Amino acid sequence: MNYKNYKHIQKIVSTAVCIFLSSIYTNLNSQEYFADKCIGKWGGMMYIYGKGKIKDSVQVELVVQKASVPGTWVWKTNYLSKTYPMEKNYTLVLKDTVAQTYITDEGDGVELWNYYFNNKLYSVFETHNVMLTSTYDLQGDRLIFEVGSGKKIENRKEVTNYSVLNLQRVVFKKTM
Repeated sequence: MNYKNYKHIQKIVSTAVCIFLSSIYTNLNSQEYFADKCIGKWGGMMYIYGKGKIKDSVQVELVVQKASVPGTWVWKTNYLSKTYPMEKNYTLVLKDTVAQTYITDEGDGVELWNYYFNNKLYSVFETHNVMLTSTYDLQGDRLIFEVGSGKKIENRKEVTNYSVLNLQRVVFKKTM
């Protein structure tokens, strides 16, 4: 191969690599994140179950908006109870852009890991010997939030079982 052909092939390869890298960069920048799909104001009724029976309900508002820091969203939940009103001001932080792994930052040093699959965010954690599972499931114009909790009940061979004693569930609809 002569020098002229080598330079020509090198130029073609160089151009192809630039186009490939440019397309990856464009795809990453244009990727829509789960949190972006949730931006807005949502409302719904939370139903609270204990041991399979409904125990209570409360109107809930969720506000999701981009924060000033890239890859961060304000995730604010208002529980509109007349007896026990509560406001939870969390931040959702994108930790891995490809896998869309997030951290829910509760602001007091507590961070919960969230894992994204197929328009659904999953979190599993334990506190005070209680196992909790939390999900946000985006289904069209609805955002379904569930938190289930229970305790370790059995440990046989290689399997540890947990009860599911409590469930909180809200089917949010976008209000703004």
